[in-house]
Amino acid sequence: MNSFGKRALGARLERMRASTMWDGLGFRNVHPALPGLRDATVPRPTLKEFLSSGGRRAPTGPLPSHDPREAWSRPVQSGLRATWLGHSTVLIEIDGHRVLTDPVWGTRASPFRLLGPKRFQPVPLRLRQMPEVDVVVISHDHYDHLDYPTIRALAKHSAVPFVTSLGMGAHLQAWGVAAERITELDWWESHRVPNTGLTITAAPSQHFSGRGFKDRNATLWSSMVVQSEQHRVFFSGDTGLTTEYATIRERLGPFDLVMLEVGAFHPAWGDIHLGPVNALKAHALLGGGAFLPVHWGTFSLAMHAWDEPVETLLQLAPSLGVPLLMPRLGEAVEPAHLEGVVPWWRGLDEGVQPARPIEVPALQRDLPWPLD
Repeated sequence: MNSFGKRALGARLERMRASTMWDGLGFRNVHPALPGLRDATVPRPTLKEFLSSGGRRAPTGPLPSHDPREAWSRPVQSGLRATWLGHSTVLIEIDGHRVLTDPVWGTRASPFRLLGPKRFQPVPLRLRQMPEVDVVVISHDHYDHLDYPTIRALAKHSAVPFVTSLGMGAHLQAWGVAAERITELDWWESHRVPNTGLTITAAPSQHFSGRGFKDRNATLWSSMVVQSEQHRVFFSGDTGLTTEYATIRERLGPFDLVMLEVGAFHPAWGDIHLGPVNALKAHALLGGGAFLPVHWGTFSLAMHAWDEPVETLLQLAPSLGVPLLMPRLGEAVEPAHLEGVVPWWRGLDEGVQPARPIEVPALQRDLPWPLD
């Protein structure tokens, strides 16, 4: 099962153990979870409920999708442009360089080919059709952020460097990425990407990690900040709401573009995922900036309707003065040229499909929960 990845050993493990985030057995959230984020009275969904399909957890028709290559061929007028390719995969063009976040081209957010959350539709273009990028940034090791087939393809056909969180290099190396292409960061550590003028900094988030049965929190999870001489971009990875975002603003802000996860939320795990309401609070703590919601519209990873995150954002953000950036899949947009939001996701559901329970193999019942 190569997709499960590998555990860190040797010098890599020693460096992990030197982190203030390490508690002797694994990494931990050092900042206490804010009161009220997790509702202890709400039972967690069963894995059988999670794997059931139907209702409005997935769109019944394809989402509008653009081939971005023609747009990418044109100069970036403002110096900063972003293209949402699905879930948390975004191509950031920043002052002449390209950064790719959490690249996932695989069909399932799962270690298995035939079981697990399946993406609603393909990425707007094939991985081999992507332009060369200057750096790949990976926040943590959950399957909807670290994708085995995608990394294998990048390892074979590209010399792009990877910047990621502590411990993640073991997975990448096991999948064919050369050690010299991997930079692993602890929180508040920075890496200057050679020949670009870009600096990548790992910053706090409130989450967890793990890909299998016995590797809970064996690698670090981070938010990431991409900085050039002219622009700064914040990428949340996965996180619950934390006041550490105010510290991120003070140390690394202000931000021209803020990408925050808004999907896969549930009251029972409100301390490790934002959801739209807490994403707006996180945006305020970060000091504002154009807000591009990610981590939605691609996989069904919670019980809520597939479009609930963006409908809630569209309802609440205007009264808060939050500048939303909500492009279609593959639509390249510049934060400096914000226009009114078009709710392009509406009208896709022609009917509600009945839930289809799926028999859960015994192996699956023991997976970490939630899965991302």
